[in-house]
Amino acid sequence: AGLGALLLAGIGDTIRVSLTADPVKEIPVAREILKSTGYFDGGIDFVSCPTCSRCKTDLTKIAEDIMSQLGGVEREMISRKMPKLKVAVMGCRVNGPGEASDADFGIACGDGKGAFFKNGQVIKTVPENEITQLVISEVRSFVSEFSAE
Repeated sequence: AGLGALLLAGIGDTIRVSLTADPVKEIPVAREILKSTGYFDGGIDFVSCPTCSRCKTDLTKIAEDIMSQLGGVEREMISRKMPKLKVAVMGCRVNGPGEASDADFGIACGDGKGAFFKNGQVIKTVPENEITQLVISEVRSFVSEFSAE
């Protein structure tokens, strides 16, 4: 938060992030700081909701699985200078589609299933065990189609 405030105030042009972890993990954290302040406008803007009593799926696992599998896709997008994509993983079908209506791709989970949507429009509903693969497949397909143009 402190780095972001300084960057937004126009102070500084270099950031250094230190984690108690492998230094390779510092790069995605720095990238997220730059994305949130508008200094980096590429890759994937990943949004997920905090869980509430309406969430009847293992949203944390689904979100983590999707994020980890999108890492390679994001690097490809950045190297090709593609525009940013927004991917949303929401915990319920009540508020999820509305809260993430500006997402390029998203899922709104329900009782053992998820409503998949593109650009705010629900496309289909899939069982919970197919959610991660569907989202990853759709994003990869979009990236390869964009690259072919």
